[in-house]
Amino acid sequence: MRLSLLTALLISVSLSAAEAAWVEKSNQNAQVLLNIMARYAPEGAGSLGVSGLDEQISIPSADEPERSRRDIQNAIKTLQERLATESDPLVKQDLEILINAAQRNIRASEAYEHHLLPYDNVGQTIFFGMHSLLDDQIAPERRKASLVRLRRYTGIESGYTPTTVLAEKLWREKLNTPGLLGPSKAEVENDLTTMDSYSSGIGLLLEKYKMTDYQDAYAKLKDQLAEYQQFVRKEVLPKARVDFRLPPELYAINLTNAGVDYTPDELTRLAHQAFTEIQSEMQGVATRVAKERNLPSSDYREVVKALKKEQIKADDVMPLYHDRLAQIEAIIRREHLVTLPDRPCIIRLASAAETAQQPAPHMTPPPLINNHGERGQFVLPGGTTGANGKPLKYDDFTFSAASWTLTAHEARPGHELQFAAMVERGVSEARAIFAFNSTNVEGWGLYSEWFMLPYMPDDGKLISLQLRLLRAARAFLDPELQQGKVTPDQAKQLLENDVVLSEAFATEEVDRFTFRMPGQAVSYFDGYTRLREIRSEAEKAVGAKFDVQKFHDFILSQGLLPPDLLRKAVMTNFVGNS
Repeated sequence: MRLSLLTALLISVSLSAAEAAWVEKSNQNAQVLLNIMARYAPEGAGSLGVSGLDEQISIPSADEPERSRRDIQNAIKTLQERLATESDPLVKQDLEILINAAQRNIRASEAYEHHLLPYDNVGQTIFFGMHSLLDDQIAPERRKASLVRLRRYTGIESGYTPTTVLAEKLWREKLNTPGLLGPSKAEVENDLTTMDSYSSGIGLLLEKYKMTDYQDAYAKLKDQLAEYQQFVRKEVLPKARVDFRLPPELYAINLTNAGVDYTPDELTRLAHQAFTEIQSEMQGVATRVAKERNLPSSDYREVVKALKKEQIKADDVMPLYHDRLAQIEAIIRREHLVTLPDRPCIIRLASAAETAQQPAPHMTPPPLINNHGERGQFVLPGGTTGANGKPLKYDDFTFSAASWTLTAHEARPGHELQFAAMVERGVSEARAIFAFNSTNVEGWGLYSEWFMLPYMPDDGKLISLQLRLLRAARAFLDPELQQGKVTPDQAKQLLENDVVLSEAFATEEVDRFTFRMPGQAVSYFDGYTRLREIRSEAEKAVGAKFDVQKFHDFILSQGLLPPDLLRKAVMTNFVGNS
């Protein structure tokens, strides 16, 4: 995943009067960069609550990266001038966060433009722009703007060129630039199999929300996306690189942007060790489950396979997850583990287009600026595609034992709680937006699974450990694939055989390591490990006065700080005030 100022999360604040003064000043500083986000990524900014952008679309061009970098560099100068005269230590720290985020963005933009040809799955881009307005939680009067976007994407509206045409032009303009690499062949082949899902998905959204007078524009869009698909097949695919590996500079940038603070060598050593330890722990639990259920084998692999055979009917998936969420929330309250938000959590199944866009279980955050009660959503995928477009189905999420750890990670006390806490309790935009990193977010999700595990039944514990095993595997497979130490087939085999993933899930994981977001998947293990280290240090320092609920509430109150800043905050403020 490439994390940048243009794709970072936006968030509102709701703070006490005592905090409001410095936070307001910090947010004025953050606005310097927020304005740039809105200028170059209006769909993303608008979907998260920035007003006045619903009809706007991003317009790709050859000079866009340079213009963006120039604007960000000017913003850095402004922020550095403010830092030189700022006396409030909290505002100063936030200014440093803003400046560091802007500098990372420039480095990443320059490196990607230097190494790679500008390729985009336009169908996915347009689907995102339309879906961000056509959603149950978007007010009906705002949904009408999707028709303006549709006309602008297709070039029907005066002054606009079809987005597909702009993408093709940009590719051809850069094609003969010496040294630029094409996208990986695996990425392009995957895009060719999913483009139809985005095209049809847009039509289903327009129909679902009863948009009117869209038929002509949508028909034109379908034709344009079909033509773009042929362009990708004829002009992009022949230039795709067989070697999926990124240039080392880009992979290092991906790790940095994800907040990873271990080196690849440290990661692989620690993750291999953890993988073996988790397998041993799984075996002990599997023995108990096998005995309880009179299974013929107690090998953890066979026990996981046996649990997976207990697939529930499609109509029972949502009731299962809602019941599990209620059970987990009851445990959290009874054990005083963390303060729960006032608002309920949404859990739903993904559409075909959403599954193509993100084939793994995930949480979609609510509009966080100008939030009017919108909620985060825990989304379960429907399936994915393998070689030659072969449909593949998951069996990893639709059985009872899996619902414990997936709900803990994606809903509560994991991601949904993390973002709901920022909405309801408030945090400065610098700490929520520009400190954003996967190591914090995914580390909290996996850590949430860890501290909920003692309260799960044995079958739930086994699957929770199975998914912890997956996170350890990610932390060595991702870098080892980039280093050429393992092949995609070998990685897929390990995931299917030793981690016991379905072919669909294993395929999605290898796609993730190789072209979807190389470098991001290691952040789970990194963040989880760091957060447990921070907790251990705090427990030793505080001693018998350590309160786990207060600790977790404090962690959530800090926004999305990377591990080094989070540790500093814990030791200075949580430990210092305990």
